[in-house]
Amino acid sequence: MKLKELIADLSVLKQTASPDTEITGISYDSRKTEPGDLFVAIRGFETDGHRYIPKALQNGAAVILCEEVTEDLLQQGAPYVQVADSRLALALASRAFFGNPAAGMTVIGITGTSGKTSTSILLKHVLEEARGWKVGLIGTLGIQIGHVELHSEHTTPESYELMKLFRRMADEGCRTVVMEVSSHALELRRVAGIHYNTAVYTNLSQDHLDLHGSMENYAAAKRKLFSACDTACVNRDDAWADFMISDHACPVLSYGSGEDADLRAENPRLMPDRVLFDAVCEGRRIPVVLHVPGTFAVSNALAVMAAALTVGISPEESAAALEGAPGVRGRLEALPTDGNYHVFTDYSHKPDALEKVLRSLRPSTAGRLICMFGCGGDRDRLKRPIMARIAAEIADFVILTSDNPRTEDPEAILDEIETGIAGSATPYVRICDRVEAIHRAIDMAADGDVILLAGKGHEDYQIIGHEKHHMDEREIVADWMEHRKAGKRP
Repeated sequence: MKLKELIADLSVLKQTASPDTEITGISYDSRKTEPGDLFVAIRGFETDGHRYIPKALQNGAAVILCEEVTEDLLQQGAPYVQVADSRLALALASRAFFGNPAAGMTVIGITGTSGKTSTSILLKHVLEEARGWKVGLIGTLGIQIGHVELHSEHTTPESYELMKLFRRMADEGCRTVVMEVSSHALELRRVAGIHYNTAVYTNLSQDHLDLHGSMENYAAAKRKLFSACDTACVNRDDAWADFMISDHACPVLSYGSGEDADLRAENPRLMPDRVLFDAVCEGRRIPVVLHVPGTFAVSNALAVMAAALTVGISPEESAAALEGAPGVRGRLEALPTDGNYHVFTDYSHKPDALEKVLRSLRPSTAGRLICMFGCGGDRDRLKRPIMARIAAEIADFVILTSDNPRTEDPEAILDEIETGIAGSATPYVRICDRVEAIHRAIDMAADGDVILLAGKGHEDYQIIGHEKHHMDEREIVADWMEHRKAGKRP
């Protein structure tokens, strides 16, 4: 592909490269640059791609796309294209390189602090069951093309990988793509150049303030999704709903529990293994059964039904498909136990998510509600005592433990968490070793108790320093059950 075709949609500040230069690939990592590539220099959090322009040229880059014309670039006399925003340029050039594959498919984007993963997986199920479509999925739990699963490092991949993925999905017959759209992806231009048939907003609560700095900035990042969609599906129960759709002219389909919602839930009933409610839409009342526990499952189901409605699937069809939907890995996932008590693992690692999960479990807990959680290192420190206060307020017993400490001292993280629970009437223990903490939670369980293992969910690893170590709570619980059965302790 010629350079002029790749950069046709870019606002170019200066260009020395010939428009007719043949480009055979795009790279933004100099280590992966190959002869004939357009190398895009991106400024990151830890390093600056402009520093690696010499390495990219050494590896055969045909043209450099950059924000800054560096001394190295001038000295080597290499052809370049200068732009104001190289992240945006990478997204638009990648879109052109892969032939704008998203344009030929229906794309549904889901954003919000909590519920993105469950909503996206349930929506994929509904689209497949109700219409028989082949659906692509991009999100926290990975990538799916139909029923083929692929690994992904990020909730929303970098723009080049994203466009490459869209190309593969289109080529393999996907009619629709459902994707989680993170605030990082919106802020860092990973999804620039994608137009969405439907954009879904779930909720907003404190998270990622290490990147955004404030809730207002965090919300503003999320809101960017609604400037690139045909229809917005918005959770009317959330306090930030009006902000999300302000200044955008797209039609809005609201969902929630209030009378002002276009699609609303009435008469919710919570069971230990499922939720039941009536979906009311345009005067019609549709019974819904979803085999996922927790009050938030009602909101997720409404979001799915609203999104499905925008692509022509009736609430009745959605309800029929949802009744047969499986649970979502790591989202209030029930683990087998050896007694009359329940153990759930859940990805809730943020204050709002932890509160929702605990409040969802509270009504169906006959005995004690035992909450085990920790907080990740090198992330938002403000939420640590907040999560402890939430756990102490709702649970009957709290176990403070380690999550992904990364480069922080796990004991120091626990010190900060503990400030939120110290002095509370709720009993708690502090066990830094997460495996030992899980063992303690199980050993203390009595009939009717419910144990929530919060924070890891689908993750099967723990990050210590910069390394991932295998740790799967499903395996830990199953192994401990076997040891208890045999009367052993490892």
